Order: sequence, then C-alpha cells, then structure tokens
Amino acid sequence: MAYDLIVLGGGPAGYLAAERAGHEGMKTLLAEKRFLGGVCLNEGCIPSKTLLYSAKFYENALHGENYGVKVKDIALDHAAVMKRKEKVVGRLVMGIRSQLKRNGVAVVEGAARITGRDRDSGGYTVEVNGEVYTGKRLLIATGSVPALPPIPGLREGLEKGYVLTNREILSLTEVPESLVIIGGGVIGLEMASYFKTAGSRVTVIEMLDHIGGNIDGEISSILLKSYMEKGVDFQLNSRVTEVKKDSVVYEKEGQRFEVKAQKVLVSVGRVPATEGLGLERIGVGLSGKALKADERGKTNVPEVYGAGDVNGRFMLAHAAYREAEVCVNNMLGRRDMVRYNAVPSVIYTSPEVACVGETEESARQKGIDFEVGKVSMLYSGRYVAENEGGEGICKVLADKRYGKIIGVHMVGSYASEIIYGAALMIEAEMRVRDIKELVFPHPTVSEVIREAVFTF
Repeated sequence: MAYDLIVLGGGPAGYLAAERAGHEGMKTLLAEKRFLGGVCLNEGCIPSKTLLYSAKFYENALHGENYGVKVKDIALDHAAVMKRKEKVVGRLVMGIRSQLKRNGVAVVEGAARITGRDRDSGGYTVEVNGEVYTGKRLLIATGSVPALPPIPGLREGLEKGYVLTNREILSLTEVPESLVIIGGGVIGLEMASYFKTAGSRVTVIEMLDHIGGNIDGEISSILLKSYMEKGVDFQLNSRVTEVKKDSVVYEKEGQRFEVKAQKVLVSVGRVPATEGLGLERIGVGLSGKALKADERGKTNVPEVYGAGDVNGRFMLAHAAYREAEVCVNNMLGRRDMVRYNAVPSVIYTSPEVACVGETEESARQKGIDFEVGKVSMLYSGRYVAENEGGEGICKVLADKRYGKIIGVHMVGSYASEIIYGAALMIEAEMRVRDIKELVFPHPTVSEVIREAVFTF
C-alpha cells in the first residue's frame, strides 16, 4: 500500500508528526514496535512525574505541621502509586490513539525496517511484520535507548533482574531496601528523589564532580545539598568498576569501595536508536549512532527526515514535538526550522530545577561577555508563604553588549511552570530593560525573574 508519509516510531516526534501530517491531508502510516507514546509516555516522562507527584503529596503530609496541618498514620502505598501510574499512562495512550484515528493516520504495530527504494514511485519501501509499504517520504523518529557502559556484571544483572534501566524501575512492584544509582543525571536524580521518599536507602555514584549534567553549577550545588539533607548518599568523582548480585564496586581517589544494593539503576544517558532500521539501504548519513538531520529535519537523502532523540540533539520530548512540526512543515513546502538556543529543560525533583539558554559555564566557553542578576526565591511572597525553609534561587544572564537575556536558571517550587516564559524572553531577544517594563502577577513565584533583572 502506498502512502504520502511513513513514520517510523510512535513516540512524541512520531505520533505528533503523524497527527499533523494527517490533519494536512497527507496519507500517513505510523509504525511503532512497542507502545504508542514511546518511552516518554510509557517508560519515562509521564510515569516518573506520576510517581514524583505522589512523593510530593506524601512529603507535604509528613511535614504538614509546619503549615498548621497535623496528619496521623502517614504512609506511601507504592502499589497504589503504581496502579495510578498505569491509569494515567493508559488514559494518555488512548488519547493519542484517538487523535491519530481522528486525523486519518493508519497505525501498524511492529518493528519497521527500510528495505530500499521503490522504482515505480521513486519513494521508499518499509517492511513491518512481513508486509511491505511504500512511502513518498520517510520520517525517522525511533527515539533512543539507555546507554549501557561496559561495566563487568552489568549486562548479566540486567538479564537476571537486579540491574534496571528506566523501563524496569518504573514498573517495580515493591520498593527496594537499598538502591544504587549509576549516574547523577536527570533520570537518576528523579528516581533517587522518589525512592528515597518511598523508603529506599539510596546511593548515587557519579563520575563527574557535580550532579545534574550541564545545569548551572551553583544550582547543581544547591540541589546536591537538598538531596543530602534528605539522606541520599552521593559518591562524586567515582567510577563504577563492577556490578555484583548484591553490591556495586567503585573507585574513588585511587581507592576501592563497595556498597550494598538490592537493586541497581543504570542511568548514564541514552543513545539514538538507529540500529536495525535499514538506513544503510538508502544511504542515510549517521554521526556515530545519531541520525544526521539539519535544523529543518532534513537528512542527506531526499524526502527522508529525522526528529526526536534519534538525531541526538536535544533528547527531550518538547524538543521532539517542535522538530516533528518543522519536518511536516518542510514536507508541505513551508520553510521552517528549529532554533535550539531557547529549549528549556526541567528536573522534576523536590525542589524543581528549570533552566533555559546559556549557563555561566557555557557562556564563558563561548567567549560571551555577560553579566548575572541573581536573587533568592525568598524575594517572592508566594514562595515564602508556601515553603518553610528552602534555598531556591533565580539567576538571569544577559549579554553586556545589547543587554539581551541569554539564560535563566531556577531552583524552587513552580520552576517547571515558569521557565516557558523565560524561553519566550530568549526567543524574542528581549533585553533587560524590556523585562523591567513587564507586569508580573502578584503574588507569584514568577516575580523572582523581575527581581533578578532589577539587580543589573
């Protein structure tokens, strides 16, 4: 059967592109080998946020006396949390399936493999479950898979079930007594946050001297302190050398250490899922394992596009959404491109971390002459009213030449809901003096951006 567009992968980039293409009248086929919604909806973003929200409720109840609310017999029921997670995921998957159907998208479940070019139409052939389909265009949106470092015992542990990736840990039916997390990035920190609250003894082993990957250094330090106060143990500047059935061995400052672990989460990043797709059959270029695609989503092969984690640029669902829209627009002859300078990112821990644009570290590396405006979250009346204690901050970076906002970084409540406004400021190339003229609603935590700008 012939289609205008065949989409490989049903995650955020794939299903949104298929919806948009179908809405525009393109005859579209979507092939997904596991679950509609991809990793984000089924094994990542949504399940983890569901768990974290339950943990936040529990912590609020646990410390309710700070706010004049006394609660007895407080408990976090992990089984009930997981049951609700499944309900949330199921509802959202159903919504995606409904949207695809409404826009006339055909969905086929199974692993897709490109088999070559179609001589008659000039398009491409794709095989799914032994059935061959032809498409004038292809969109590669197969996402990513967990990176698995060559640590002795790691793969054996995965096979036997005591080593987990994001997929397995979000399906645990019981809270482990002890959990060792290899990697202090976003996924590792979010899972450390939940399972520590749920009752696990949590140790995070990180090779770098900080947590949170590329987030602002000062905010990373604040987050580290917050986690340690909650009882999470961090071993920074440490390298895991072996994973055993009930422990993890690591080296730090030339010494060997071993920590007990009922379960081990490996969370050292993700790699684009390009293997086994048959890309070589039509000559699609790769950079390592990542699909080479430009800001318009175009690959080196005519009418073959790439969006989402598979291109290795920003492995974030919201970046994938925008990339998908750009791909479809260019397929339809509408010139469009993704601008990557204002893609926000969030760590949904407690406290939340949200950032967009340049950090002090990245700005220095690029030779940008900048200045920093910084205030405590305590400048916000809303924050003080809702938080006992807390060391949140808001940091704004502006280039000295034009006064344009080039970065905003926050740690504290509501940060995830505020950061889009900061992204808009950067996208619109707003200057410090422009922000000073904006009226922010009071009392809201968002006012700290205005307060930070007035420190310049």
